[in-house]
Amino acid sequence: MGTGLNGAVETGAATGRDLLGGALGVARAALSPGGAWGAVVEAAWLASRAAMYPWGVVEEQLRPEGHLRHYRTDQLSPRTRGLVVSAMDAAGTPIVLVHGIGDNRSAFAVLSGALRRRGFGVVHAVNYSVLTALTGDVRRSAALLGEHVERICEQTGSERVHVVGHSLGGLIARYYVQRLNGDARVRTLVTLGTPHGGTLSAYLFPTALTRQLRPGSDLLSELAEPCRPCRTRFVVVWSEMDQVVIPQRNGRLEHPSLLVEEHRIRDSGHLSLPVDRRALHAVVTAITRSDDGVSHDIVPVSEGFGGGGVT
Repeated sequence: MGTGLNGAVETGAATGRDLLGGALGVARAALSPGGAWGAVVEAAWLASRAAMYPWGVVEEQLRPEGHLRHYRTDQLSPRTRGLVVSAMDAAGTPIVLVHGIGDNRSAFAVLSGALRRRGFGVVHAVNYSVLTALTGDVRRSAALLGEHVERICEQTGSERVHVVGHSLGGLIARYYVQRLNGDARVRTLVTLGTPHGGTLSAYLFPTALTRQLRPGSDLLSELAEPCRPCRTRFVVVWSEMDQVVIPQRNGRLEHPSLLVEEHRIRDSGHLSLPVDRRALHAVVTAITRSDDGVSHDIVPVSEGFGGGGVT
C-alpha cells in the first residue's frame, strides 16, 4: 500500500510540474517579441469564430468536378496558374480539413480560402457531430472519416488525398491513417495543435472523449505501440503558446514507424493556428512536395517570424 501511495504521490507531483510548466510556457511565449501580437490574434479569431459558427453548421457540398476544371488554365489567375502548371498532381489532389473538439468547418474559413486562392482545386472541410465532445469516440470518428474520404475519392476520381487536422481533428485523422489502413488513401497528414501525447486540460471535462485525450490513455497507448511502416507523411505543427495542449511538448509526435516533419511556432495560440501564416506555409509546402519516400529532419519555423493571420 505504501508503494502504491508513493506512486500516486509521484504521479501527482509530475502532473503538477507539467501543469506549472505548461502555464509558464504560455507566459514565456506571450512575453516573446511576437507573443503579444499572437495573443491579439487569438482573441480576435475567437470572436470571429463565434460569429461564423452558425454558418459552419451547414455541411459543405463537395463539387464533383473539383480538380478537373483546374486543368484548364486560361481563366485562372497568374498565381493559381503557376501552381497548376508546376505541380498539377498537387493542385488536383483533394485536401480534407478536419476540425477540433466542439467546433465545425468554420474553423477553416480562412485556411480553405487561402488554399483555393493558391490553386488547389478540391478543398473540402468535413463536420462531425458537436456532441462528439460529450459522447464521442476517436476510433468511431476515425472510421467515419475513412468513409468520408472514400466518398471524396469516388466523386473526384482521385486515388489519394491530403488531410489537415486541427486539435482533435488531427488525432482522429492519425488514428484513421495509423490503425485503419488510411495510409493507403492519405498522402500527407498535417496536424495543427494536436495533442499527440495527450493534454492535461482533458482532466477538466470528465467525458468519454476527454478521457481518451489524457496522457497515458488506452487510446494514446494504442497509437504509441509499434505498427507496420506507414505510407503517410506526417507534418506536425505545434506552438509553445498553446493554452489547450498542456504541456505544449505533447503536441509533438515521435514514433519509430512514422515519417514525421515537425514545425515549432513560438507565439501562436491554439485556436489561431489554422490562420497563422507560418502554419499555412507548412501546409502548402507539405502538400506540394512529391518526395514521399524521403526522410525529413525536424524543421523549426524561424523564430524571427512574427505571428499573424493567413494572407
